[in-house]
Amino acid sequence: MQVISAAHPEWIVPFTGLRPAQSRRLVRLVAERGGNAIADGRPGRQWTLPLADRLLPVIAYGRTNLTMRHLGPLSGVSHRLAGPG
Repeated sequence: MQVISAAHPEWIVPFTGLRPAQSRRLVRLVAERGGNAIADGRPGRQWTLPLADRLLPVIAYGRTNLTMRHLGPLSGVSHRLAGPG
């Protein structure tokens, strides 16, 4: 199954409205501000997806009418892992 991924720049523009260079800058900014850290700092399950692939559905969520229930499978994760409900 093919999923949307930041590794495939052709998916970035239609889902986020950002050019690939803008997307890379955003990923860099989020990483600099602690985007790879576990939110509460405690040991726990590590991220499955790289930061760029975690940001892609979040940006798409804000741009499209798709819910996390729809974006989760498009991103290769269960909707149960993508948020409540």
